[in-house]
Amino acid sequence: MDVLKKGFSIAKEGVVAAAEKTKAGVEEAAAKTKEGVMYVGTKTKEGVVSSVNTVAQKTTEQANLVGESAVAGANQVSEKAEEGLESVVASTGLVNPAEVSKTEGAAEQPTDAGQ
Repeated sequence: MDVLKKGFSIAKEGVVAAAEKTKAGVEEAAAKTKEGVMYVGTKTKEGVVSSVNTVAQKTTEQANLVGESAVAGANQVSEKAEEGLESVVASTGLVNPAEVSKTEGAAEQPTDAGQ
């Protein structure tokens, strides 16, 4: 009977030792898993922030290009309207064509072909 008790006691110690090692292994695995998840989360957050900043920068660049194009287009329309108005004023005789060219410097003289 003593032999059986001694055998069971040794087996019990073995099971306890195995349980301790398993517990330590699980705790270590959990810590490593947590560390890995935190790392991935941090990298994902950095990636999202970087992507948002890149998109914001590209959007700003595109908005600037559109704004510059709109201003250039508006300036062109304004210049053409001014040229057309000067031609109409000069051709109707409301203003002397010589005065228009003196004051503006860039106005074209209308032809007298229609008069």
